[in-house]
Amino acid sequence: MRGLSALELIDKGTIKPKKEIQLSNSNFFVYILTNKSNSVLYIGMTNNLESRLYEHKNKVNKSFTNVYNVDKLVYFEQAQTAESAIQREKEIKKWRREKKNSRINAFNPDWKDLSEEWNFV
Repeated sequence: MRGLSALELIDKGTIKPKKEIQLSNSNFFVYILTNKSNSVLYIGMTNNLESRLYEHKNKVNKSFTNVYNVDKLVYFEQAQTAESAIQREKEIKKWRREKKNSRINAFNPDWKDLSEEWNFV
């Protein structure tokens, strides 16, 4: 199953993407964050992408992403179940950096923050 872009996320009240489409019943996401210089990658999994991005951007938790200022969403994909999302997260974490870069480049060639236009409330 291909990942949906940030602009395809439906407005759930937390974010307001420019383009809206109907999502499947899936509420699990695997995502990749980076820092301003794109030198650090973080792979995560969540059942609420909007809320999780809010936490990263507002440094709610003391974590790897805080220490390395990693809060730019450059890639994500949906999963049907928590188990499949966890499995996919582990799979991507095992990839070499070049393969991760290639996946991001295919999805988001400019490595722009896909959550940049979301309105966090």
